[in-house]
Amino acid sequence: MQNNNETVCVIGLGYIGLPTAALLACKGYNVCGVDINSAAVETINSGGVHIVEPALDLYVKEAVASGALKAYLQPQMADIYIICVPTPFYPNQESPTPNLEYVVEAIESLTNLIKPGDMVILESTSPVGTTAKVSQILTENGIDVDKISIAYCPERVLPGKIMSELISNDRIVGGLSQISTQKVAEFYETFVDGAVLKCSAKAAEMCKLAENSFRDVNIAFANELSMVCDTHGIDPWELISLANHHPRVNILQPGTGVGGHCIAVDPWFIVSGDPEHSKIIKLARQVNDSKPAWVVNKIMEKVDDLVKQGIENPVVACLGLAFKPDIDDLRESPAVSVVQQLVDWNHDIIVVEPNITEHKFFRLSTFDDALEADLVVVLINHTIFSSSGNREKLLAVNALDFCGLLA
Repeated sequence: MQNNNETVCVIGLGYIGLPTAALLACKGYNVCGVDINSAAVETINSGGVHIVEPALDLYVKEAVASGALKAYLQPQMADIYIICVPTPFYPNQESPTPNLEYVVEAIESLTNLIKPGDMVILESTSPVGTTAKVSQILTENGIDVDKISIAYCPERVLPGKIMSELISNDRIVGGLSQISTQKVAEFYETFVDGAVLKCSAKAAEMCKLAENSFRDVNIAFANELSMVCDTHGIDPWELISLANHHPRVNILQPGTGVGGHCIAVDPWFIVSGDPEHSKIIKLARQVNDSKPAWVVNKIMEKVDDLVKQGIENPVVACLGLAFKPDIDDLRESPAVSVVQQLVDWNHDIIVVEPNITEHKFFRLSTFDDALEADLVVVLINHTIFSSSGNREKLLAVNALDFCGLLA
């Protein structure tokens, strides 16, 4: 552990902010975490966590017990400010646009605290030009931005492996000046084992968007291929396995759609900034957004078959609500969209999500309860669904698999 006299204020204690705050506290920094969720603040100050992420509870417990991490409802004076707030988009059927309200509010909340020599770091995924906007807001509020360091440093961690990847992954630091870039890079080098790569703020902003858009385009190909295979009566997982034996082919696995706060959102930031030259990115996003409706149609076809077989009101069990396996994060989850559409159609639905204890719209049931349904639908490949003999149980019932668990 290093002996750091600097204090870090992390704004936003969600899936990125809390792990970052806890890690920095365990690395020797004095950290104040800030969130508008009073329940989350109370939980953290008691040494607990309000989100599911492997090893996070151990980091938070150690950090709070040592006094290095405290959570607040309002920003506290510090030497380094890290913004980790959500950046959603404004709904628009043709092309959603970025919503930077949380970023603006976070920056404005710091204007009475920032002093010469401080660092202001934006980690929230943002469209190109947002870091410059941060500087503009500070200037408009009387801050001499030439006396502080402002930079963009996007997170690039995988849910389920956040604590390890915060340390091991390479990071990108893009400052508004060479001095800002250098100072912020030196800060990240105190807790990151991976390479810390330096560039401009705009390049860092675009790099984050490009990374997730690349993944979205490749997932869209897999999802589109799965629908084409269905048309021809071909097992998509078998087909992809065969194709991937080609030395230069690596098709991803199809699923229910694409969710989460990164891949399902970031491509729209590129499209909104340059719609004329981002046609493939936009089309991929539309393909992935359309997959849940296709899944619902396939489920309804199966339900109609059951009705024809004499089952008057078939019970459908849906396995998984999270946007990816083995996490509790439901943001932009295609599985939630599927279940909601089924519920809206007045079907008797059993919902199983082992990583949460309750849901404000759906009543949660157990895996064993789901096996009693007339049709079991696998939406997310949680490990618990495929382990301890559960996969064999699923093979023995009437099931539809949209994520390859039964392949």
